[in-house]
Amino acid sequence: MIRMTSVSRTAGSTIDPVPELRTRWAATVAAARGTRRSAAPGGPPAPDPAPYAEDLLSRWSEPQRQYHTVAHLAAVLDRIDELAEHADDVPVVQLAAWFHDAVYRPDRSENEERSAALAERALPELGVGAARTAEVARLVRLTVTHDPAPDDPDGEVLCDADLAVLAGSPDAYAAYAASVRDEYAFVPDADFAAGRSAVLRQLLALPRLFRTPQGYDRWEHLARRNLATELDLLSGGG
Repeated sequence: MIRMTSVSRTAGSTIDPVPELRTRWAATVAAARGTRRSAAPGGPPAPDPAPYAEDLLSRWSEPQRQYHTVAHLAAVLDRIDELAEHADDVPVVQLAAWFHDAVYRPDRSENEERSAALAERALPELGVGAARTAEVARLVRLTVTHDPAPDDPDGEVLCDADLAVLAGSPDAYAAYAASVRDEYAFVPDADFAAGRSAVLRQLLALPRLFRTPQGYDRWEHLARRNLATELDLLSGGG
């Protein structure tokens, strides 16, 4: 993730997304396995994916998280559904969403690398092939910068889905911004304002925030307006 900018479309939602997430996880693992039924050719059957879902969901529910939560995970998966026609391998993008913030401590900088390493351990055990496992890990690492190459449709879908909260309504964006601040409560106000402002300026300087045609058309204008408004407030303009 870009520091202090990862997303949660449903901040403040009272709907529990966990039951649906369990169902979605099972379907995604089945699709990613394809015809494989074991973790290795000729080996024993691959394990039940349900315990892996519980481990991931417990990670996404850790107490230090204020917006890197199961609501954020559900929101990213919803946005991937909206952008699915742009992707080359939808199950891979969905698995990357599950793992992209599976390891998360707001005071550390190696979260994406540790999350990718977790995927590299878990997915072969689940019977996901080596090529897809490597692609999931690559996509997780891509969320450090949210800067996919022009010939990387799966990276474009994941990054657009992860940044879609930036285009929320004013109330939704305010809730998102507040949850970001809560997650960095250990950072003094002045330091947070300086760091957050730098990130907002970095985002606003990009030629485009959203790389898929659908994401750009739906979200670019609103996201830029929200970012500019937050930057103005942090700079004392509001």
